[in-house]
Order: sequence, then C-alpha cells, then structure tokens
Amino acid sequence: MPLLSARRRVLLGGLAILAGLLVSVWLAGRYAERRHWSETAIEARGQLELYAQSLRILVERFRALPAILALDTEIQALLHDASDPLAHERLSRRLQRLNQEAGAGVLYLLDLRGEAIAASNWQEPSSFIGGNYAFRPYFQGALREGSARYFAVGATIGVPGYFLSRAVRDADERILGVLVIKLVMEDLQRDWAGQPGILLVTDQHQVAILASRPAWRFRVLQGVPAKLRAGLDDARRYGVRELQPLAMQSLRRLDDGAELLRIDGPDGRRDYLRLSQSLPDEGWTLQLLREAHVPGGAVRGYALAAAGIWLALAFLFLFLGQRQKNRRLLLRRRAELERLVEERTAALRQAQDELVQAAKMAALGQMSAALAHEINQPLTAMRMQLGSLGLLLAKNDSAAMRTCLARIDGLLTRMAALTGHLKTFARDTPSGLRERLQPDTVVDHALLLLEARIRQDAVQVLRRREPLAWVEGNAIRLEQVLVNLLHNALAAMAGRERRELRIALRRDGGDWLLSVADSGGGIAPEHLSRVFEPFFTTKPVGEGLGLGLAVSYGIVRESGGQLEVHNAGGGAQFTLRLPAAASPDTLQPSPQEP
Repeated sequence: MPLLSARRRVLLGGLAILAGLLVSVWLAGRYAERRHWSETAIEARGQLELYAQSLRILVERFRALPAILALDTEIQALLHDASDPLAHERLSRRLQRLNQEAGAGVLYLLDLRGEAIAASNWQEPSSFIGGNYAFRPYFQGALREGSARYFAVGATIGVPGYFLSRAVRDADERILGVLVIKLVMEDLQRDWAGQPGILLVTDQHQVAILASRPAWRFRVLQGVPAKLRAGLDDARRYGVRELQPLAMQSLRRLDDGAELLRIDGPDGRRDYLRLSQSLPDEGWTLQLLREAHVPGGAVRGYALAAAGIWLALAFLFLFLGQRQKNRRLLLRRRAELERLVEERTAALRQAQDELVQAAKMAALGQMSAALAHEINQPLTAMRMQLGSLGLLLAKNDSAAMRTCLARIDGLLTRMAALTGHLKTFARDTPSGLRERLQPDTVVDHALLLLEARIRQDAVQVLRRREPLAWVEGNAIRLEQVLVNLLHNALAAMAGRERRELRIALRRDGGDWLLSVADSGGGIAPEHLSRVFEPFFTTKPVGEGLGLGLAVSYGIVRESGGQLEVHNAGGGAQFTLRLPAAASPDTLQPSPQEP
C-alpha cells in the first residue's frame, strides 16, 4: 500500500505538471495571438492616420476656392445677365485656367434653375455646360444654407467625385446662382492600391464610395432601407451602379476599437482585422481591412517559451527566495552604513564647529596683549580720578565731584562695552544660525576688537560705509572672518613706512561686496591659489598653523557667499561676496485702511 500510494503521488504530480504544461502552452498561444493583433492594430492605425491625412489635405486644399470665386464680379455679372455668349466663353476660359492652376477636377457655374452656364471643361465632349443639376443635393443645399458638400457619381461622365458648392450673392445678399468645384479622387485611389490591406471610405449610408481595390467599390456594409434607397436613386448619388451587400460576421472585438470579421467579399470568404476612423467634417468613415492570420512560427515560439518557463519555475522560486534573503541582508547593511555616515557627519560637523571656535579663541589670544592694554588704560585713569575725588570730597566741591564721577562712569561704560563684545565674540554659535544683519555693524565690532592694535601700529583706516546694505548670515561668524582678515592685514603692514587699511562696501547686482585691502606688499603670485588651503601659511614657523583663512573660507561658503583674494594697490585685497537681503523696512506690513 505505501508503494502504491507513492506511485499515486508521483502519478498525480506528473499529471499536475503535464496539465500545467498544457495550460501554459495554451495561454502562450493565446498571448501570441493577442500580441500579434495588438502589433498589427498599431501598424494599421498608423496607416489609417496617413490615409485620413491625405484625404484631409485633398479637401482642405480646395475648401476655400468656391467661397473666393463666389465674390468675383465677373461671375456675378454673368448671373445677372446671361444673354451675351461671349461672356459665357470668357468665363469658361477663365475657369479653365483657374482649374489648371489649382489642379481640381472641374469648376462650373449654375444659375438659379440649376443649369450650368460656364465650366472649366467647356471644350471637352463631356462638358457640363447646358446640363441641369437642380436635382443634386449640393445645389439644393447651397440655395438653402449658402454652401454644401456632397459625394456622388458624376451625372454627365459617370466619374465619382466630391462636390463643394457655394451660393453666389449680389450686394443685396440675393442668391444669383451656385459655384461648384468637383474633386476627382481616382488618383488618390490609385496611390492606395499598392498599400497593404483593403481601404474603404464609407459614407453615412455605409456604402464604400472609395476603395483601394476596385471590386470593393460601391459595396454596402449593411442593408439600406428601401425608402432611403429610393431617395438615393432620385439624387443619382451612385449613378446606375447596383449596390451589392457584403455579408459580414463579427468574430471578436479587440482593444482600441479593432474587430475581427468574417466577410464574404469579392475575394471569397476570409477573416479580416478591421479598424475604423471617423471623418466628421465629411460624414465619412475610413475602414482598413487587414487579412487576419496569426503566424504559426510565432505561436510555436511562444509555446516553447512557455514550456521552458514552466519547467524553470522551481528554480525561479528558489532564486527568488535567495534573492529576498540577500535583499534583507543588503537593506540591513545599508541601514548600518547610513547610521555610520550620519554619525561621522555629525562628528565632522562638531569638529568643524570646534575648529571655528578654536580659531576665534586663537584670534582672542593674539589680541590679548593689546586688549589688556586697552582695559588697563581706563583702570589707570579711574585710579587717578578716584584720587582726585578724595581731594574734592575734602574741599566739599560738589560740582567738581559730579564731573569726576561722570568721567569714571564713561570709563566704566567703555570697559563694559569692550568686555561684553569680547564675551559675545568668544561665544560658540551654531553653524546653521542665520539672521538679517548690516555688514557695517559687523565691521564696527571687528574694528573695536582691533582698535588698540590699529592705534598702536599707527594704521590709517580708510572706510566707505553703506547704511542701506543688508545681508543674511551668522553675525558672530562673519565678525570672526573680518577679525581674521584685519589681523592678517595688520601683520602684513608691520614695519612698513605706509600703513593703510582700506575697507569698502559696494553693491554688485544681487550681492554686496565687502573688501579689506592693505598696503603690505601683497601675496606672491604662486601662493594666490593656495591661500585658502588648510595648513598653508607663509608665516615663519611658530607664528601660525595656516587654518585662519581656511576656516574663514568655510564660514563664508556656509553663508551662501564667496571669499576671493587678489593683489591691488600695493597690497593684498580680500573680497567677501554676500547675497543681498531685503531691508527690514520693506518687510513691514502696510497699515490697514480704517
């Protein structure tokens, strides 16, 4: 029994595999057929669009011609007085020349009775002159509505054509006659004959008025009621031709309006793929028939592919399982890598902030001696004022005592301002802090910190202020950049006969340019491209690490600006380019009307 059960499981498994293989092969065949129809429909749709375009071009080319000729004074004069035979001939000759230049079929003029009194084919045996076309709908429609279009078989020569008519009116808008142009489409049909498939142009009665194969012309795709057929016979729309029906059977509807049909036509019973496109302006429908047969090689190819896919499913499932496992492992490693990158980025940002803070402290260290001297002077003066205050107190001179106290208060205020700004400058500020600030104020603070050094070195400061200048950035960090640039400028001018520090602020498009220039002899040309590199310095060993300008460059870039350097005026010139910001006055809301 266990052996039988195992055989049964093997048998059932084999049957399941066989059933699955057969189903997959069948589905592959269906898919191959559907894909073939889809590709054929796309190709046929493009072909159909070209046919439609050629028809539109043909009709649009001559659409305005009857309306223009209806305004011609010679044509109106002949309709007013048709008694002069020479006038008939002159107009016919003119219509003949116009028709030859335009390339139409026939141009002719009808009076109010529908009789042709002038025509471009006046010299031909099949001339329209003298014929009466009052029964034609294009004549009746022009009298009723002013213009008309109509397809019909020619009543005179039996050649099918598309008729465009226009009523001719006098100055009082009275209808005098009808001007007609006949477009012959035989050349267009001959051009279609060499294209793949069968093209039919059907009118609103489902009659094939044009066809790429002559045997299909004037076939009816569906029955025409007897009453309507009688009206068509009266208008002689299709001449004396007998309208033969086409027996059609719908097999299946496909996507995008395509349809599989079985037609008993002039070529026998065959299956076709039909696509249609409407031409609403003319009331026509373009129908393209492509013989419906699926290449056997394509079906076999898809069937073999389906069988191979079915046999490979087991390996595919194993592959997908392993791939999912590898993907989870990859996502885990990616998350760890992203966390590591974030940690390293945070560490680098912290190191950058610490480097900026260290640079500020180094600048304060370099200024410490001068700042101590700057603070010591008010202290010495205060000591002297306090001594004087004791003497004045003994004399009880209250007015002199108030003057002495006022001097002491001024000295304390100066010391408080200096020490307060030192604390602000030394404070650690986040790199992302941004505010609207005035560059002139930042320059004032930087000069305050270096005032003692400037006075000690007898440096002449030439400055150009711009009270209307506003930028966005970090005031403390921008002040650090200026302190560094000013300190470097003072060091460059040490020991020189001319010591001139130039600070200028000017507008350049959407930016403000703040320049710091000195008369210290400039920077060697070979060093200009390296001054902002970390640890690059031209100072002697022990007088600098070469980080000041590198840190300053990074601070300016964080503020959205640029720091540039070049030699000018006998020294070096550093220029800060900072994006301009709106003045706070322009951001205040206007007062509301009461």
